[in-house]
Amino acid sequence: MEENLKQQEKTKNENEEIKEMGQLTLEQGRLHHKIHLLSIIGEIEGHESLSPNTKTTKYEHVLPKLASIEDDESVDGVMVIINTVGGDVESGLAIAEMISSLSKPTVSLVLGGSHSIGVPLAVSTDYSYIVPTGTMVIHPVRLNGLVIGAPQTYDYFQQMQDRITGFIAEHCFATQEQLEKMMMNTSMLTKDLGTILVGNQAVAEGIINEVGGIDEAMKKLHQMIEESSNDNLD
Repeated sequence: MEENLKQQEKTKNENEEIKEMGQLTLEQGRLHHKIHLLSIIGEIEGHESLSPNTKTTKYEHVLPKLASIEDDESVDGVMVIINTVGGDVESGLAIAEMISSLSKPTVSLVLGGSHSIGVPLAVSTDYSYIVPTGTMVIHPVRLNGLVIGAPQTYDYFQQMQDRITGFIAEHCFATQEQLEKMMMNTSMLTKDLGTILVGNQAVAEGIINEVGGIDEAMKKLHQMIEESSNDNLD
């Protein structure tokens, strides 16, 4: 009876975590690894709350959870599922920096799209996958609201773009120059600058490691966890 109540309470907590933050802990696999599933979906929300009708990923939810994962010895690895249109640059980079600094093995899987600030998030893990129909959009930084036409404003734009391309280049095989070229491409988007990469193209450009789905991503993460465990035993 007590065991059933505990299981019901655990299921309730898991359902709440999925509903509120799109997160779940997986531990029923053959190898019994405890994997934290983190979903980055919709728009990355910044310091201002977006409309309740907008699907968002809230950095104030994700950052404490990532800190908790790092401090939890029972968590073996992290799977990051991404389907985002982009969003707040500072918040997106903050999440990407946190993921990249985790000591646990991490794998990302791009489903649907990983646009704009979603690109640093996709490459922030130790290994990355994209489904064949998944898209990545690389374009210049945009600011909403009043823009002051002064040299300092343009310097700020450039610094922000350098931070983004620098982070991406540091965590994948594409160079910063290559990324900047794709960012300023004028031949692909009719009314905008930038480049759209689909599935294999993202791999060919050196941004994503492999084309694959959840099966390949989970197998890779389990493999990395096993390798990490063996290294710790040596």
